[in-house]
Amino acid sequence: MTHKRFLSLVAAGAVALAASMSAAAAQDKVKVGVFPISSSLPYFVAIEKGYFKENNIEPETIRLMGGPPNVAALMTNQIDVSAVLVTLEGLNANTKKPGVAMYIAMHSQTPVYKMEQFVVRTGLVDKVKSIKDLKGLKLMSAPGPANLNTAKGILAKNGLKDGDYTIDQLDMGQHVNAMKAGTFDGGYTLEPGATIMEKMGVAKTIEAGVISKYVLGDEKADAYAAGCAFTTEFMTKRPDVAKRFADAWAKAVDFIQKNPQEARKYLAKNTMTPDNLVDSVPMLGYRMVKDFSPAQLGYLQKFADFGTEIGVVPEKVDVTKFIVKSF
Repeated sequence: MTHKRFLSLVAAGAVALAASMSAAAAQDKVKVGVFPISSSLPYFVAIEKGYFKENNIEPETIRLMGGPPNVAALMTNQIDVSAVLVTLEGLNANTKKPGVAMYIAMHSQTPVYKMEQFVVRTGLVDKVKSIKDLKGLKLMSAPGPANLNTAKGILAKNGLKDGDYTIDQLDMGQHVNAMKAGTFDGGYTLEPGATIMEKMGVAKTIEAGVISKYVLGDEKADAYAAGCAFTTEFMTKRPDVAKRFADAWAKAVDFIQKNPQEARKYLAKNTMTPDNLVDSVPMLGYRMVKDFSPAQLGYLQKFADFGTEIGVVPEKVDVTKFIVKSF
């Protein structure tokens, strides 16, 4: 072999090695639909703590306000993952396009892990002591058919039927100002809105953990009303990427469980939580579905059956078909 030929081969090898190293360094992009409320905390923890980066994942955040926009994006493959998707809306989507929303993790809501709750304007607190006292009032609801119909279902379990009140869906970003302006008397809202309202003195929580109490029949029951969902297409076409994404999410959930106070700081600037309320906004019971107990699976099934009862999920579904335990 001539000296010139040898140098040529060395150069070619160096180029190939550099290309190989560059390819290894290139991160896999994943499009993620994000509703910026406390339910999305594991996503932001995974970003801020570097868990996605460690797993060679580059998430692309696509801000989507509420369940319906996330469902639409999943069904049209505009996103691979929904960081937080309302459970009943995900199950509804699965009846239309099987496997479009496969949950890898969910977030428990109870009177301790507060998310959904009924509130009332401060000017009416002397009159409204419980949910049944909302009769005759003008109410707002978190957006989406699942939130609206769950609110109506809980009102019905407290003796209020259609016509006993009015209720309108309202974007979560408008809830605080709507209550401050007196546009509504009360409503069904989410965190951090409820905490912000209470700190501002414009509204007061009547009752939290209402899904646990009125739908599942036990205040201590885990109400898995939302969670992180993958499309089946993402999992089948890019299984290794999906697994690495799920592993990063699991690390974030573990971090939140072990370091809740430190994890809180990632609510600031990433969600609608004001900096001065980071330490007071309730945390949720973040959990990977692979770690669900039989009782927790039972709660999830009972909530899905309620979704069918109120017309959000058009047919009875087996929730185990739409959760992923293999990651």
